[in-house]
Amino acid sequence: MMKRLIFFIIAITVCLFSACSDDDSFSTSKSDLLTFSRDTIMMDTVFSTVPTSTYTFWVYNKNNDGLRLNQVRLQRGNQSGFRVNVDGTYLDNTQGSFVNDLEIRKGDSLRVFVELTSGLRDADAPQLVEDNIIFSLESGVEQRVNLRAYSWDAILCSDIVISQDTVISTSRPIVVYGGIKVEKGVTLTINAPARFFFHSGAGIDVFGRLLVNPQGDSQNVVFRGDRMDNMFDYLPYDRVSGQWKGIRIHDTSNGNILCNVDIHSSEYGIVCDSSAYDSLTYRLFLENAIIHNCKGPGVKAVNSNVAMLNCQITNVLGDCVGIFGGSALLIYSTIAQFYPFNAERGVALRFTNYHENNDYPLYFLACYNSIVTGYADDEIMGDSRNKDIEFGYFFTNSILRTPKDAGNTSSELFRNIIWETPTDNVQGEALFKNIDTENLFYDFHLSENSVARGLAIPLETVGFDRDGVERGIKPDAGCYQFR
Repeated sequence: MMKRLIFFIIAITVCLFSACSDDDSFSTSKSDLLTFSRDTIMMDTVFSTVPTSTYTFWVYNKNNDGLRLNQVRLQRGNQSGFRVNVDGTYLDNTQGSFVNDLEIRKGDSLRVFVELTSGLRDADAPQLVEDNIIFSLESGVEQRVNLRAYSWDAILCSDIVISQDTVISTSRPIVVYGGIKVEKGVTLTINAPARFFFHSGAGIDVFGRLLVNPQGDSQNVVFRGDRMDNMFDYLPYDRVSGQWKGIRIHDTSNGNILCNVDIHSSEYGIVCDSSAYDSLTYRLFLENAIIHNCKGPGVKAVNSNVAMLNCQITNVLGDCVGIFGGSALLIYSTIAQFYPFNAERGVALRFTNYHENNDYPLYFLACYNSIVTGYADDEIMGDSRNKDIEFGYFFTNSILRTPKDAGNTSSELFRNIIWETPTDNVQGEALFKNIDTENLFYDFHLSENSVARGLAIPLETVGFDRDGVERGIKPDAGCYQFR
């Protein structure tokens, strides 16, 4: 028994010694090189003075012998703003930004972490920031991984309160923490080419009045989240819903006009709280507006007078457009419900004469020259809870994804309608140029085969007066109310 134990111990010792001897063999051949999971770390566009998220890559030794690294260093030291951690060792910028004497045994690897806080560049356009991590092998060979980003000088703001009439017009990005509050009786005017990047949880609360491109500038004002990196290699955070809060129109606010505006990837697009109904002034007027990819509703209006002209309201977890009492005018608009993240999504268009426990007359909902579509067999939900409360609607020259025989689809209320069904050859996604659900990229311009082409009627026949938007001009082509 003792002999067997001694033999076993000797055998294990020999194996361990052999393994250690093999692992301790290090190459100085210039042909034995490191392998990197990525040879370039591209951070795309970052904001100056704002720390980035952490990027990472692996360094592999796929050779038959170990490799010694005399030094790993940042080529520009502390001049570029990059911060690097090599396998748990931080390259301290105050001490030369290097680490000496590392080993990678054969078949082994180490991990490198990279962050960046770039300095101000005093430029309106993004500027290239670049550096290299230099890996100096014992053989004398130097290998490198390139670090690069475009740094954009931004205006950083936190918990902004607009307490007097204010105009914002700047070509530099505005990064907002905490949010923006427009106080009652005050007007905030935002003109192109302003771009707002909201941190998580930040948004705009309007108690006064919000004007965006009120003169109809052709360039969009953009409202989006501040994450500029990717969730996955193929998926930027900018295509992920819920990145920031959204725009809320509170009960004291009226006369809000948003033209040529792009609002996307928020918790909600625009929410109009319940307020005393004003038939003479729009609470919310949208023209050439995109509201896309929200984690809640796209446009939700309670007892409000709203108008949407040439708008795209698409892909939200709630309803794309929800009209709860009041009045609404939809002209030349695309309302499409292709939200990809949750099968429990709302519908493209919902309209009622109530909200929660309150009754609100729906004076009219008029839809002209528009597309209302989505994944579901029925994307239009109209509901009247109290038959003694006004509930008026009218659709003309539009494509509607709702069953023709769903009820209340008489020729008086629905004129020149294409009733879209799941069996149509060109319907739903096929109406548009590109619905890429894999990469979450959407182009809602009409496809070549879209049946919407040539369907519209001239805007003049609607009786809509663009110059009278603040007077709440109603269509004269017919709006039917019934009980």
